[in-house]
Amino acid sequence: MNLQDRVVVITGAGSGIGRATALLFAKHGARIAACDVDQARLDTLATELGDRKLVVRRVDVADRAQMSAFAGAVHATAPAADVVINNAGVGLGGNFLDTTLDDFDWIIGINLKGVIHGCHFFAPNMVEAKRGGHIVNISSILGIYGPPSVTAYAATKFAVRGFSESLRAELAPHHIGVTAICPGLINTAIIEDGRLSGAKLNKQKDKMVKTFKRGLAPEKVADAILAAVHTNPAVRTVGKDARVIATMQRLAPMALRRIGGWSKGKLVGV
Repeated sequence: MNLQDRVVVITGAGSGIGRATALLFAKHGARIAACDVDQARLDTLATELGDRKLVVRRVDVADRAQMSAFAGAVHATAPAADVVINNAGVGLGGNFLDTTLDDFDWIIGINLKGVIHGCHFFAPNMVEAKRGGHIVNISSILGIYGPPSVTAYAATKFAVRGFSESLRAELAPHHIGVTAICPGLINTAIIEDGRLSGAKLNKQKDKMVKTFKRGLAPEKVADAILAAVHTNPAVRTVGKDARVIATMQRLAPMALRRIGGWSKGKLVGV
């Protein structure tokens, strides 16, 4: 796909992977429709995008009315998006017994329903436009392997991967590709911006933040997303840790479970 003047929609674009992806696609000539819940981050992104900015709006992806209005603003300027990147997501660490139903509602609303909303409000126009395109949904290596202490997060990321694989089959006749991106440890603010359940885990927050600082740069994930739009894989891992874990899950799942049980979720991050 030649990205010059193509319409690229990115959720959670204010920081981390979303911001890096917005800037990368803009560099390749795309017009960017970006949303996030953090207005200050969005204001900075809008300045960075310059004339590549199409729509920049504060949106809670868990809110269907807000996502509908966002899509309406995009479609008022272009009949359909060419690429949709459902990136918005939050982290929630903690054992199942320490995780409340309110916690589950919060993370499912953003991590799973946010992806569903992005596809629901943009895919029909892509199909109707009959010019193909691509949808990228951000899952995680924890959408391939579920270690202890991330029950709710893993549930949402497994769901995103399964949803993406099914949607891929449905949209293939319309020449719309769908890829689930599964990164490993990435240097983002997901711990600072997320939630931790249980007093013991909260005491480890500073240590976890430092661990994430040693992760891959978000730009590496942006590169993988750009490559996925061109090559259309069903699932794409990002990072050596993600590749190793995905391989072990496929070839030696019992060994991986023993390692995961011993590490109590420290093998990979939230």
